[in-house]
Amino acid sequence: MKLADAVILRIEQLCIEKQMTKYELFKKSGVPQSTLTSIKKKRSGSVKVITLYAICEGFDISLEEFFSSTLFKRENIEE
Repeated sequence: MKLADAVILRIEQLCIEKQMTKYELFKKSGVPQSTLTSIKKKRSGSVKVITLYAICEGFDISLEEFFSSTLFKRENIEE
């Protein structure tokens, strides 16, 4: 899978795990809903690190925890 797809899936996983809606993620992270929608719909080629950091803050996790998912294992990512 593409790296962008893995990021999208990870955000969706964390929303389910943390029982958060996209609106709640927006409120806790400060990342605008339009940006979250753009990420989900792959409107931009990549996610800025600062945006991903804010999303992680909204989930109350570190970047390391975000990327610790098996989604990001080298053998699962193609580019």
